[in-house]
Amino acid sequence: MLKQLYIKNYALIDQLDINFESGFSVITGETGAGKSIVLGAIGLLLGQRADSKSIKQGAEKCVIEAHFDLSRYQMEAFFEQNDIEYDAEDTIVRRELTAAGKSRAFINDEPVALSLMKELGDQLVDVHSQHQNLLLGKQDFQLEVIDIVADDEALMAHYRESYEKMHATERELEDMRQEIARNQQQVDFLRFQFNELDAAGLVDGEQDELEQKQERMTHAEDIKQALYETDTLLMNEATGAVGALRKAASSLHSIEHVLPELKDLAERLNSCYIEAKDVASDVSGQLEDVDFDPAELDHVNARLDKIYDLEKKYRVETIGELISQRDKLKCQLDAIDNSDDALTSLERRLQKERNDATEIAEKLTKKRLEASHLIYKKMIASLQLLGMPRVTFQIQIDKADLGPKGQDRVAFLFSANSSTPLLPIAQVASGGEIARVMLSLKAMISGVVKLPTIIFDEVDTGVSGKIAEQMAQIMSDMGQNGRQVISITHLPQIAAKGCAHYKVYKEETDSGTKSHMQRLTNDERINEIAQMLSGSDISSAAIENARQLLKIS
Repeated sequence: MLKQLYIKNYALIDQLDINFESGFSVITGETGAGKSIVLGAIGLLLGQRADSKSIKQGAEKCVIEAHFDLSRYQMEAFFEQNDIEYDAEDTIVRRELTAAGKSRAFINDEPVALSLMKELGDQLVDVHSQHQNLLLGKQDFQLEVIDIVADDEALMAHYRESYEKMHATERELEDMRQEIARNQQQVDFLRFQFNELDAAGLVDGEQDELEQKQERMTHAEDIKQALYETDTLLMNEATGAVGALRKAASSLHSIEHVLPELKDLAERLNSCYIEAKDVASDVSGQLEDVDFDPAELDHVNARLDKIYDLEKKYRVETIGELISQRDKLKCQLDAIDNSDDALTSLERRLQKERNDATEIAEKLTKKRLEASHLIYKKMIASLQLLGMPRVTFQIQIDKADLGPKGQDRVAFLFSANSSTPLLPIAQVASGGEIARVMLSLKAMISGVVKLPTIIFDEVDTGVSGKIAEQMAQIMSDMGQNGRQVISITHLPQIAAKGCAHYKVYKEETDSGTKSHMQRLTNDERINEIAQMLSGSDISSAAIENARQLLKIS
């Protein structure tokens, strides 16, 4: 619950530091006194977007801080998951705004993203305003009410998982159908491309081998001339290097018995002779192999031209990439040829997943129908107490297509009296009737959702007298068992029911208008409620009526 609220330099508030109690509390004040300012400050703590214009004129920074007691609400998991220190008895939420437009959010003095502050705020405080009454006509809100009472969160999570799986398969099936349609439109072109590449008989590495062969054949005469000259220089009988080396080695061997140290030189020359003779033999063999065939060169050139044309056409640089393109085309054609089987298989999978989702959705429908009967009974009882003795309220649940929240289309039907037909509530209910319906719904929901704090902002619109007393009693009952309910009200009947009473008022000073908020004593409450009953001129009768409402003698 909200224990303490501190506001500094926000709108018309210089500084406000006030404590709150558990149970049912009320806030009163004249129109324009600043009640909406306090509510706006609380909204910033719940993660609402900030406007630098909200900062008090002339101030550099605005600070809004609230202390919460969460000891009854088992919220440790949120803090553990977000690595924030947890203090069940004093959780601090703070928002700071600067005149320069910067905004910072803190939870227990840890800087956090605004989205995280909002996530926590949704679990701490529920602010019900007149604007929220518009939700009553929205199907999503109506369905949410039913789901809360049905307590079907686990089943809903199971359904959502099944639905998302089915939805993903639907998208996959649609993508496949579109792909098949696209492929069918160009299947002839794909097949032509594949046949062209396949008929080329491409072999990886072939291009390098052909280019080398082309290079040799193009320079055949140069190669032959060089080999012939080398062979002559090595093997000429009169001047050849091989013969000269043999003779030189033989000459040295002939005198090695006279000069032994020449033996090593003779052996080295002999080695040179043997190596030169081997080289000469290889050169001679190469010379015999050199044979220029113009027809073969034409064949090589034609083959390379074919490869080059294909590479240019398919915008690749190697024969390996051409082979990859051919194989890719083969896979595409195989997929097209087998697309009917693949499509049938996916359609069967989708049907199974749709059946699974439908089965869970039907369980959801069953729980929602059960919850709708309970809601009907409680709403009728509550609305009759709120001055609508002939009210008819019905929840209509129709079957619809599977969607993210199941297969149910929900409508809250309403009639304030027996002579009026049941119609969607937003079409026929007056402002006061909608206020009473929303209060009844909130009272019912609060018994299921253990929100620490519920704030009603002028939920009493369009009602008065005994109806207001009954609304006050409902809010007072909601404030039992440690829950905190705060009502901003203009009605004395509701103000008198509060265990604690706060007043918001304006003060005109030399530095401008300022808003204040204070907790009233019993005597101050009597005067405040008397003023609400009779206006600015408080009569003795009004004082007595206020005492009776407050049950103060």
